[in-house]
Amino acid sequence: MTATTIPARRRVQRLWAAAALVPAVFLSACGSPAPSGGGDAPGNAGGQGGTLSIATGGTGGVYYPLGGGFATVIRDNVKDYDATVQETNASVDNMLLIDNGSAQLAFSVGDVVSDAVKGEGEFKGKPLDVCSLGNIYNNFMQAITVDGTGIQNVKDMAGKVVSVGAPSSATEVGALRILEAAGIDPTSGIERRQLGAAETIAALRDGTIDAGFWSGGLPTGALIDLASDGDMNLLPIGEYADPLAQKYGAYYVKQDIPANTYEGQTEAVSAIASPNILVASKKMGTQLQQDITTALFENKEALIKVHPAAKEMDRATAGDVPFVETCPGSKAYFDKAGS
Repeated sequence: MTATTIPARRRVQRLWAAAALVPAVFLSACGSPAPSGGGDAPGNAGGQGGTLSIATGGTGGVYYPLGGGFATVIRDNVKDYDATVQETNASVDNMLLIDNGSAQLAFSVGDVVSDAVKGEGEFKGKPLDVCSLGNIYNNFMQAITVDGTGIQNVKDMAGKVVSVGAPSSATEVGALRILEAAGIDPTSGIERRQLGAAETIAALRDGTIDAGFWSGGLPTGALIDLASDGDMNLLPIGEYADPLAQKYGAYYVKQDIPANTYEGQTEAVSAIASPNILVASKKMGTQLQQDITTALFENKEALIKVHPAAKEMDRATAGDVPFVETCPGSKAYFDKAGS
């Protein structure tokens, strides 16, 4: 048995889907009616009230349940505002939803935010006018397979069927870059699939793919579910952090997935971490930016009950995001809180 292999055992079915990480209070955060007084573009002017839409990700990841917690906190603590969550393909889509006004708040991982601000990558020639309400938690790029595929590292994925994440997601951006760093052409060197977290787990179980990537907080609900089967293998990918950082930016950092994050994972596994940013349009009113940031960071304990990733929320460092401007209202809160 290797340090990165979860030992095989009798398959035990557990109801550890992402919903298991969300308390009942979150479920009310989706689809509530908007309070009166909302304008045509809620959140853009500040102070006029309305419903704020939070762009998240797939239900098998962390963005969606944590976004539900954010929606509940906003409803309970920001006067005249309600909030709902959107299920999306995550980071790239979320930035575009902020840009076109379909969402007022969005989660996005550092590399995608940086590309959006600079007008690079998926946003080539079209920089977006967004700002950060704070660094929330670290995303971990997680490469996974199951027993019997013969895959022990990224280079072994050559010629295999591999899910690189949903289209226009941070997972896809990072996965393609990792494959290239490993010397694999992501277009011709693998049989490429584009699946979200839940779909990737289903495909690994039925054998239609050999491996997959997922970028999310720890632990990821869908991976908890797969780990309960007893044959999930986490692949070490930390060696690619430095090459990616040198080529794309300092938001790629080698960091271990701690032992026992997933069932049967008895040793730490090297991975690549990137910061997750909560973003908004610069058109959002400064007071509303400050009210939202205050509500979220002052209700950290409630958010931890929604998902443990919220433990990483730190008002002393959340404003230290070098690749995107911190929203002025959020900066006012962080300055007052002693950041």
